[in-house]
Amino acid sequence: MDINEAREKINKLVETLNYHSRKYYVEDNPEIDDYDYDMMQQELKALEEQFPELVRSDSPTQRVGGEPVSIFEKVEHTVQMASLQDVFTFEQVENFINKTKMISQDTEFCVEPKIDGLSVSLEYENGNFIRGSTRGDGFVGEDVTANLKTIMSIPMKLNEPVSYLEVRGEVYMPRSVFEALVSEQELKGEQPFKNPRNAAAGSLRQKNSKIAAKRKLDIFCFNVQQIQGKELKSHKESLDYLKNQGFKVIPEYERVDNFDKVRNKISEIGEKRFSLSYDIDGVVIKVDNFAEREQMGSTAKTPKWAVAYKFPPEEKETKLLDIEVNVGRTGAVTPVAVFEPILLAGTSVSRATLHNQDFIDEKNISIGDIIKVRKAGDIIPEVLSVSKPCGDNSSFKLPKICPDCGTELIREPDESVIRCPNVNCPAQIYRSIVHFASKGAMNIDGLGPAIVDTLIENNLIHSVADLYTLNANDLLMLDNFKDKSVNNLLKYIEKSKSNSLDRLIFGLGIRNIGSASAKLLCDRFGDLDSIINATAEEIAEIDGFGEIMAQSVAKAFKEPHRLEIIERLKSYGVNVKYEKATKDNRFEGKTFVLTGILPTLKRAEAKEIIESFGGKASSSVSKKTDYVLAGEEAGSKLTKAESLGITIISEDEFLEMTK
Repeated sequence: MDINEAREKINKLVETLNYHSRKYYVEDNPEIDDYDYDMMQQELKALEEQFPELVRSDSPTQRVGGEPVSIFEKVEHTVQMASLQDVFTFEQVENFINKTKMISQDTEFCVEPKIDGLSVSLEYENGNFIRGSTRGDGFVGEDVTANLKTIMSIPMKLNEPVSYLEVRGEVYMPRSVFEALVSEQELKGEQPFKNPRNAAAGSLRQKNSKIAAKRKLDIFCFNVQQIQGKELKSHKESLDYLKNQGFKVIPEYERVDNFDKVRNKISEIGEKRFSLSYDIDGVVIKVDNFAEREQMGSTAKTPKWAVAYKFPPEEKETKLLDIEVNVGRTGAVTPVAVFEPILLAGTSVSRATLHNQDFIDEKNISIGDIIKVRKAGDIIPEVLSVSKPCGDNSSFKLPKICPDCGTELIREPDESVIRCPNVNCPAQIYRSIVHFASKGAMNIDGLGPAIVDTLIENNLIHSVADLYTLNANDLLMLDNFKDKSVNNLLKYIEKSKSNSLDRLIFGLGIRNIGSASAKLLCDRFGDLDSIINATAEEIAEIDGFGEIMAQSVAKAFKEPHRLEIIERLKSYGVNVKYEKATKDNRFEGKTFVLTGILPTLKRAEAKEIIESFGGKASSSVSKKTDYVLAGEEAGSKLTKAESLGITIISEDEFLEMTK
């Protein structure tokens, strides 16, 4: 195939794939199945690899995330991304309607759902997407173009190009995606996001756009910020225009002309609220005509031509039937409320965590009480209070012995959690193996909770090390285990031996240590033996580590059962050395010390950049220090560096060195 044939084929594939992408992601009306789409995309990818000079900026292959960035550039909004005035009653909505009617009795209003997400700006020049940024403070945001490109419902090219267009939209995480993410975070022992909005915000600010792509974010566009090359006279007209241009526009928008119709529309949207696949936290009421908006003007913070009616949180009462006690992989004992099912935020709910004994005592919760429950962020059920005590006026008490192994439970000083100290507790073993095999840890595909349970029940495994002793003959003796599934499982177990060391550290389930802190440990010490032999004081020197985390690591690697497991893992060939990914070696042999508050970089980010170029970040200044990277409020380290004649650099100078 010559280059002209390739260009023609690539252009045809891009146009076809973008058409079907819009039908799937924007219109929710797919015309082909996923397999056919994937095959076309694979064909396009192969052609682009053969002819890289023909890769188009709007190609769907360019929307899966690229190389991580070190910082987000600032973006100044030429049109302020203002917030809206919140109202909480229909009376306040009516007051707003009446005020606007004083200017013109013919005023019409556009009513639309208020998506609970993160507001962004999308900019287009000559029909091509050129930049996307966060709202920030309304005047200055951050450039998150790479992450926004991973949102498939954002068009890279407009259907009818204009010289310039800026669109405002709300990035959100669908409820199903959020629930799956929380489950994964809990399984990994990470702090889960509280609600879909926080999850969307955290995902959009990922410095690695490949992570953002995996989070499956979506967007609804709801405003034209500015446009050149076309005149729009009303809000509804602008939304219709955006829809025709290929944007996924805010749903359910409607133009009405009086308070009664506004109230009816709010009620209509409210009734659908919990059946939606995304979160809304209210309804926005806007003056439709742009000329009337101009006449009404704005305050310093909010426009006078719009308000946001906020829904009250849904709370319901139910009877507490039981309190279950669950033991986690670190031995933490968690009480779970079991109550008569109630419908909250569109789904049936019958369980909610009660956190710990302190929480139960504070709320004075007993089995038999009538309790008040709501969903935090319309997702996670939580017990708010006791509405009607069952009568004895004494709170439920957690057991003194472990419900799974009978060991006496303990509560360590300065901890609210009660724990089972028995490392051979069946519940801990089960959950530790599930965690070890999870995607964020050793990523052993096919080894989910049900399979782990089966393997334990049949006495094939008693610890994570036993996974590497499994063989086909033993597995094929089990029900529902066939040749293909057994071979795949053993293949993934074998593959996990070559994982990066930070995955193994995280997989070992050390209390207070997540995947990020596991990587920091590996960055600092380089191999497992060095981490095992490190003192708590040495570990605490790592930027991003506190004393509690350091003590957790030092204590964990003195536990005989853990050391025994590690020795077995080594003998089975599991990787225990860490290889850092470096861009080049320009900082090789150079030692940096960070001090003060940097304008844009966090210390951990600056440290990562230094190490990616082969340098070393130290916590103390000495004669061996080459550079001190100093920010505001730099203290004694800066003073010492000046006295030793060490080169002091600013963040700008540092970033210049990395170009």
